[in-house]
Amino acid sequence: MNQVEDRSQKYAIIGAGPAGLAAARKLKLVGVSFDGYEGHGDVGGLWDIENPVSTMYESAHLISSKRMTEFKEYPMREEVADYPAHHEMRAYFRDYARHFGLYEHYLFNTRVEKAERDGEGNWILTLSDGAVRRYRGLLVANGTLSEPNMPAFEGEFSGEILHSSQYKSASLFEGKRVLVVGAGNSGCDIAVDACHRAKSVDLSMRRGYHFVPKFVFGLPADAFGGKIDLPLPLKRRVDATMLKMFVGDPKRLGFPEPDHKLYESHPIVNSMILYHAGHGDVRIQGDIARFEGKTVHFKDGRSEEYDLILLATGYRLHYPFLDDKHLNRRGYKPGFFLNAFHPEYDNLFILGMIEASGIGWEGRAEQAELVARFIDACERNTEAARWFRDYKSGPEPDLSGGMNYIKLDRMAYYVHKDTFRKEVCRCVEKMKQLDRPATRAA
Repeated sequence: MNQVEDRSQKYAIIGAGPAGLAAARKLKLVGVSFDGYEGHGDVGGLWDIENPVSTMYESAHLISSKRMTEFKEYPMREEVADYPAHHEMRAYFRDYARHFGLYEHYLFNTRVEKAERDGEGNWILTLSDGAVRRYRGLLVANGTLSEPNMPAFEGEFSGEILHSSQYKSASLFEGKRVLVVGAGNSGCDIAVDACHRAKSVDLSMRRGYHFVPKFVFGLPADAFGGKIDLPLPLKRRVDATMLKMFVGDPKRLGFPEPDHKLYESHPIVNSMILYHAGHGDVRIQGDIARFEGKTVHFKDGRSEEYDLILLATGYRLHYPFLDDKHLNRRGYKPGFFLNAFHPEYDNLFILGMIEASGIGWEGRAEQAELVARFIDACERNTEAARWFRDYKSGPEPDLSGGMNYIKLDRMAYYVHKDTFRKEVCRCVEKMKQLDRPATRAA
C-alpha cells in the first residue's frame, strides 16, 4: 500500500451526479470541508451520455416534469421543455455545479477503488491513480442505476442479447425482429424507439402496470396532480377515474391487468407505447419460459422467433468499493436510517438511495441537507447531534405513507414522497432548534 495521505479534517463524497452535487452543495453551506471523487471527466452522473457508465440513450427524457424535478434554489430555464432531454439535464447539472462553485471541490477521472474503516473510525480511500487518503467520513453517492440486473433464463438464445444499459441508438434495431423484456419506463421508451426501425417489435411483460399520460389538460400530469391534496383512498379513486378518461383500458391492447393498486409501484409515464400497441406496431407477450435457438417460448404457450432481445430488466444497488459488512444489509437493501444514515457509524452515509413517484431532486436535496446538518452537529458536538444519533439508532419511522408497495428488489428503497419529505424536514427543523452545545452526560 502507498503511504496514506492524511485528510482526516475532511469528508469525502463519491460521485458527481445529482445526489453527489446536492451533498456537496449542502456541505458547503454548513461549512464542512470535503473532497469529491468522480470517475468520469465531468459532473452529471448517468445524465451525461458520454459517461462510460451512463444508461442514457439518444431519445431519453425525464419522465417527471422539470418543475417537479428541479432543485428549488436553482430552477431550470423557462425555455427548457416541460420534459427535458438528457442533454438538457446534463447542461443543467453542469450549470448548477458552476453556479454554486462545486467543480473546485472535485477530482475528476478518479475512481474510489476501495473504502476501508481504520481502527480510529476514519475512512481510508484507495484511488484509481494509486493514491491512498484518510478521511473523517464518507458520503456515498454513486447512484442506483449503474449495475445491470441480468436475469437468468432456461435454454440458450442464438441471437443477440443486450441489456438496456448498452442501448444508445435506435439504429441498433434496423430490420430486426426485436423482443424487449421488461415494461418499465425505459423498456416502453425503447420499444417505441424500435417501432421505427425494426422489422417487428414485441414487449414481454411479467406483470401489468398503471399508465399515466405526460400531459393532462395541456399541463404536465405530475404538476396537475400535485395541485390536488386529497386523502390517499380518495386520491386513488379520483386519479384512477382521470386515468381511465385519458388512457382508457390498456387490457384492450393486450396489456395484462396490474396486480397492484395505483401508486404501489412506479407507473409507466408513456402514452406512445399505448399508441403503438393500438396501431399494431408493438405486440404484448407474456413472461418468458425458455430459449431455444432464436425461438422464445412464453409461459402462456406461445412462441416467436427473434433476432435481438433487449433486457430492460433494471439495475441493482452496487457499492463495489465497500465491504458488505459496512452496509448493514436488510435483505436486498442496506439498512440505513431514512435510506441515508448508518445506524451505528456517524460518518458513513448513502445519498440518493431513495425512489418515490414525484420526489425529484428537491427531495434528495432535503435528504442531503439533513446529512450535512448532522455532520456539522457532530463536528460541533451539539444537542442536535446527540438527539439525532439516538434517533437513527432506533426503530425507523414508517415511510410507506400507507402504501403496500409490491415486494420487488427495486421497490426495497421506495418511499412515499410526502411522508418521506415531511419526516426529513421535521428532523431538519428539530436539529435547528437543538443547535446548542451538548451538556456533559451525567
